[in-house]
Amino acid sequence: MTDTTATVTTAASADDPPRMLLLDADCLADLRSRLDGDLAPQWRRLAEQCDLYRRTAPPAEHPLASITYLGPAAANLALAYRLTGQRHYLDEAWRWISAAVSFEHWGRAHLPDHDLDAGWLLHGLSLAYSWLGDDLEPDRREELRAKLELQGGRLFDFAVAGEGSWWSSSFWQNHHWICHTGLATVGYALGVPAWTERAKAAMSTVVDVLPADGSDMEGVVYWRYGVPWLATYLDLLQDAEGVDWWDRCRFLAHTFSYRLHQAAPGYEEIVDHGDCHDRRSGHSVALYRILAARYGLGEAQWLADTVAERFFWREAYESGVKPGVLPEAWAELLWYDASVAPVDPAESVAPQAAFRDLGLLVHRTSWDDDATLVSFKSSPGGGHTAWDTSRRIDAERGWDTLSAGHHHPDAGSFVLASRGAWLLVDEGYSNTKRAGHHNLVLVDGHGFAGEGRYHVYADAPPDRTADMVDVLAEGGFLHGRARTGRMYPAELGVESLERTLVVLPSGRTVVVDRGRAAEAREWTVLLHADHPAETVPGAGDAAVDGADDGAVRRVLRNGRAGAWLTTHTPGAAVRAEQVVTDVEANPTSSTPSLVVTRRLHTLRVTPSASRDLLAVTTIEPFDAFRPTPSAARLLPGDRCEHDFGPDSARNGATTMLTAGVGVDLGGGERAYLAGPDGVVEADGVRARARAVLVAGDRVAVVGARRVELDGRVLLDGEDEVTGVLGADA
Repeated sequence: MTDTTATVTTAASADDPPRMLLLDADCLADLRSRLDGDLAPQWRRLAEQCDLYRRTAPPAEHPLASITYLGPAAANLALAYRLTGQRHYLDEAWRWISAAVSFEHWGRAHLPDHDLDAGWLLHGLSLAYSWLGDDLEPDRREELRAKLELQGGRLFDFAVAGEGSWWSSSFWQNHHWICHTGLATVGYALGVPAWTERAKAAMSTVVDVLPADGSDMEGVVYWRYGVPWLATYLDLLQDAEGVDWWDRCRFLAHTFSYRLHQAAPGYEEIVDHGDCHDRRSGHSVALYRILAARYGLGEAQWLADTVAERFFWREAYESGVKPGVLPEAWAELLWYDASVAPVDPAESVAPQAAFRDLGLLVHRTSWDDDATLVSFKSSPGGGHTAWDTSRRIDAERGWDTLSAGHHHPDAGSFVLASRGAWLLVDEGYSNTKRAGHHNLVLVDGHGFAGEGRYHVYADAPPDRTADMVDVLAEGGFLHGRARTGRMYPAELGVESLERTLVVLPSGRTVVVDRGRAAEAREWTVLLHADHPAETVPGAGDAAVDGADDGAVRRVLRNGRAGAWLTTHTPGAAVRAEQVVTDVEANPTSSTPSLVVTRRLHTLRVTPSASRDLLAVTTIEPFDAFRPTPSAARLLPGDRCEHDFGPDSARNGATTMLTAGVGVDLGGGERAYLAGPDGVVEADGVRARARAVLVAGDRVAVVGARRVELDGRVLLDGEDEVTGVLGADA
């Protein structure tokens, strides 16, 4: 790879340098006039952040750890100087800039000059170069310009040489967004069209191929880390070239909805599907501000206010993601639009949602802090858009573009929180990713094909896919069927494996697992928690679970939250084991010493080996301070034949494959799930439907043509209906 930096001619060395990025005289005058008005909180944040820099020191030598924080340090101090004209901000800015300039390379542990450190520093120092302008002494300005020219050339050369591989063409990956935004910023600051056009071409593809529903296969933590850079780039592009891509980028237009629905009840913590360092690294006030401003999202403005007032400092000091939220002060100020009124999501957003691209379904009983939440997902690696589009691009150009290393082997998994605590959980971050770290089904102890490495989906054949069908997410009801059989190694002979998950308005949940293999296999249902599940008094222990009715009964407690877990499986022999699953990972190659760990307490439920699996798990959340007894029971019926006793083995595969499932959850809530024949006949229900869900006098259906309940016909037609039936049905 050649180093082109020596031959780059930049406008910054000419008599007429490029104008100040993101700011002009009118904008500056407006901002200054509001620093003691509606921008007072944002100015206070910026001033406090700058004072933090004054009280600390940049490294004298390049550390082994990441130096990304040096970039926004320069930007924050430069903006404070430009807004106030106070000389100490200028001097402090140079102290931090000079440290970055003094390092021969940006980044030590991983891809020096060619990855995240370079992207972050090019962005922040280029903004500082632009904002400080001629107020920097000529020799200092020239020193900074030369370093930006050198590093920009290095990053540009790497991007060109690496086209078709790693971040250069990984359109769905945060490294791509960060490095190209850094390259664009230095290109605009120094007036190098080759760099800005390279970034523009790359990001033009990004805005068109990201999923339009706003879901992010990398998970909330990397959403919080990476997506602000998409907004940063679009902001720069509009400012520098007058090109407006905000409406074109449907991902950004809808991604706040994804983030909102992946907030745990109370908003402070997150649902941690995908690589997540912890459950607290999820907020970016700056990103919420610009999404509110560009798309008129009052809910984003409300969440920004809520985080700034209630959660910000805990996020800042407990988050495992660096450099974290503190350095975003400059963006919080520039991106705040006071004209967007905050709107409480509880007043405007339905508590159920479906994101089809990622196969992600979310149910919460309300937007209250003590609500029950279930999040359920199933999709191909990277989501449907990335899976299909990457293969098309790769076939056309001979590239490798997917890079879905942060997407876990978790198709069919779910998590559950209630009353401010987690009950069923994911493992968070992992380098050696396994389906066994999730609430899934193992086959003879094995998880998904290709697992046991960081990039589970690398080199996967096109048909190794999962999906989510029969989706209902409205009116307090949730239903989805995850089809995951293709994810398992071919040698296991898994012909089908499906998980249907149903949540009723109370948060009571039913999970039905059905599988078939070419020969008898041990199917193990996994349920992971932060604390061990306890044996229910009088319900047997691990040695005798299922001896009477094929059921394993446990209870989970965590603070105020509790849940009864009951898993019914066919056959007298069922093995229930409580084991510990430890997961340890290094979440960033730029900081080799950083290690995150999580201990899972895993309940493993394994019926006797069979070609077929039918397991019905009921989850009944309750208040652990005021516990209520378990009420769930399986319903008998003509086609809901739950013969889980000692003689069930004689029924063989026929019963398991054709039987429907009926569950009375108590409180007037019932769920009827058809077998593969699509017929429900049980307990006063006669239906041609894949599911009939009842909560008091409300009825929801999935794939229904005819529904008769207690002798009353609620639906009769030729077209399939999925939804909540009206009162006049």
